[in-house]
Amino acid sequence: MTPRQPLVMQPNLWKTFFVFLVPLIATNILQNLSGTINTIFVGQMMGVDAIAAVSVFFPILFFLLAFVIGISAGTTVLVGQAWGAQNLEKVRAVIGSTLFMTLIGGSIIAVLGLIFAKHILNLLGTDPTVMHLSLPYVEWMLVGSPLLFVYIIYTSILRGVGDSVTPLIALSLTSLIGLAVTPVLLKGYFGFPALGIIAPAIATIMGYAAVLIFLAFYLNYKNHPLKIDRQLLQHIHYDAELCKLILKLGIPTGIQMVTTSLAGLVIIGLVNRYGAHATAAYGAVNQVLNYIQFPALSISIAASIFAAQAIGAGKPDLLAKVTRTALGMNLLFTGSLITLAYLFSKYLMALFITEHSVIELGQQLLFIVLWSILFFGASAIFASIMRASGTVNVPMLINIFTIILIEVPCAYWFSSLWGLTGIWIAYALSFVCLCILQASYYQFFWKKSKIKVLI
Repeated sequence: MTPRQPLVMQPNLWKTFFVFLVPLIATNILQNLSGTINTIFVGQMMGVDAIAAVSVFFPILFFLLAFVIGISAGTTVLVGQAWGAQNLEKVRAVIGSTLFMTLIGGSIIAVLGLIFAKHILNLLGTDPTVMHLSLPYVEWMLVGSPLLFVYIIYTSILRGVGDSVTPLIALSLTSLIGLAVTPVLLKGYFGFPALGIIAPAIATIMGYAAVLIFLAFYLNYKNHPLKIDRQLLQHIHYDAELCKLILKLGIPTGIQMVTTSLAGLVIIGLVNRYGAHATAAYGAVNQVLNYIQFPALSISIAASIFAAQAIGAGKPDLLAKVTRTALGMNLLFTGSLITLAYLFSKYLMALFITEHSVIELGQQLLFIVLWSILFFGASAIFASIMRASGTVNVPMLINIFTIILIEVPCAYWFSSLWGLTGIWIAYALSFVCLCILQASYYQFFWKKSKIKVLI
């Protein structure tokens, strides 16, 4: 099948970006929806302690995903450039090397994570009253993590060639499975055994397994350029040059993710000092923030893909236009969601929490941090545009600098001054500082550099 025209080369960039972005946002929301559905069921059926137990897994998951997100970021840049150059064979070669590294690395991460699950929970300062719930949930989630890793890689690749619809179709299946299976396994309806806290984890594993099977059949049925056939499978091996290039682009993103995750571990350890109710509020607030951050991150992903295709097609002059379009989309999508979250904050918290005092605490924390997500989205766009050209080290260092020297120390300092709310004030401050620093480097340094094709 002949590669289609790169997205960035189509006449109306705003419309093309919008059409590509909407399924991407919907996909990322649905990806989180299964976890949100699980959290709602757990909270409503098992209470606040169970919510606290599940919430502890959030920073662990981000930490373990650092490897695969880093690789997917590097892969998407290379796939986008190869697709922009209309070279399908190079696209397949990148896919093969990426899957090779993901299968090996993902399995290692899952095994090590499973072995040290209890140690990690102890390091986080998990409340002893919920340890018996947290441990089996975390262990089961780690068992299924390689499925998640492969899914993230392949859907990232599909987006890199301009297909944002297929991942949306696949994730719809995951959401339906989570919605149907979780309550059944939680309480043992229809003759199934009641599995309690591990039910949402098993539902998640079933969902991702079904998605991967679906993709294998669906892509071949549609004769998709990236269908899983003999030509593609022959490329799944170690290619020293490609692996080195993927890692060169991906490792900085992985380091950035690790730093962000470590900061998350520090923050949740700080939150845990305020008790199980504070941890439950933290989990509920994170769920809401995820739904606002996902569109912002989706816009940055789309910007990186459009920018990579422009570079591959030999049109670096389009990069400024891509950046302006992405920033406009951030203002439109993220700004609208922030406004809605402020208006309906009480009802959003009540989805996850049943106790009135914890709902009020969650509202208070949301009010502090919501507005700053707009700055978070803009900073992600600047970094993603630069990453599309292979500039990854300085944006990474800016991000790490912001986390280590602003977010974490301010969280400790502000919490000593204002208690739990001080932690979220530190989040807001760090997002604003990150945006200013990324935008400054983009404007005054990166725009003056020469853009080169990487593959």
